Amino acid sequence: MPALTRLLPAPVGIDIRAGALDELAGILADQRVATSGRFAVAYSAGSGAGLRERLEPRLPAADWYEVCGGTLDDAVQLADSIRSGHYEVLVGLGGGKIIDVAKYAAARVGVSVVSVATNLAHDGICSPVSTLDNDAGRGSYGVPTPAAVVIDLDVIRQAPARFVRGGIGDVVSNISACADWELSHRVTGEQVDGLAFAMARNAGEAILNHPGSPADDAFLTSLAEALVMSGISMSIAGSSRPSSGACHEISHALVQLFPQRATSHGEECGLGAAFATHLRGEHALSLRMAGCLARHGLPVTAEQLGFTLDEFVRAVEFAPRTRPGRYTILEHLDLDQDAIRDAYTDYLATLRSSAELTTA
Repeated sequence: MPALTRLLPAPVGIDIRAGALDELAGILADQRVATSGRFAVAYSAGSGAGLRERLEPRLPAADWYEVCGGTLDDAVQLADSIRSGHYEVLVGLGGGKIIDVAKYAAARVGVSVVSVATNLAHDGICSPVSTLDNDAGRGSYGVPTPAAVVIDLDVIRQAPARFVRGGIGDVVSNISACADWELSHRVTGEQVDGLAFAMARNAGEAILNHPGSPADDAFLTSLAEALVMSGISMSIAGSSRPSSGACHEISHALVQLFPQRATSHGEECGLGAAFATHLRGEHALSLRMAGCLARHGLPVTAEQLGFTLDEFVRAVEFAPRTRPGRYTILEHLDLDQDAIRDAYTDYLATLRSSAELTTA
């Protein structure tokens, strides 16, 4: 009987704990990550700048490149800057924008990337996707999975609380994204990768069911692990499908329609997931998701997110256009604005009926 194997595109090293940053030099010396020891560090002007002072004495061979933004132009510029350095590894040190820029630049030059996250705002920490602003708004670009991931809980605790809230919303939205994937399989015959599906959904449920708070190391560790697993699930699937459904379509629509007013991606996805789950008729699950989000300080209504009813309705109607070819509950129902308004009103009524939630 033949032995069947599956090669998984996953990091060779994942270090999530307090003080993990102190071992970065050891990770970079791992022969599976680099052999020659030539590497560059892309860092942000914010959190990354402070960490450079701490790390530079420990990484004397590194060349440092400051990245000012999270645009496609920034990523191309970084790639051009490091091209002549003959590096084996590019370290992305900072928040999601810097890591996305580093992933794209590394892919363009053909070197490995090590993701060193300074916050837990979203699952881009370990995903095969770079989300970058461009002339048309915002685009998603396929890139290799990071060779290693380092998340120092001491550093994470120093980041603003809104970043952790964003990560909570992003990973909980996996539950809705996976339900959309199942729906597409039933209706269109789209293939579902069982391993990617299980990893993404379990990551979301780990946070949905976690009794702790961001003040606890145990919760932060679970959130970091869930975000990493979410990213790996996308690598396995070969697309963002396990973690991106109607929830992300709604977020993308809010960004495209109201670019100056978009808030946290994770908060948008969290609300989008709770509403999409309600649209699927899973009201009890929608309430559980909304309860989890509210307990951690995330918005569960459009108004709490800073949008009017009409603006949210417009975004939900526009949402399917943000991901042509992706089938979710929004494409399945194909609601017009009046139907969306009725569904949202019913969603609000369901929230008000819950003893765990109080919404205006």
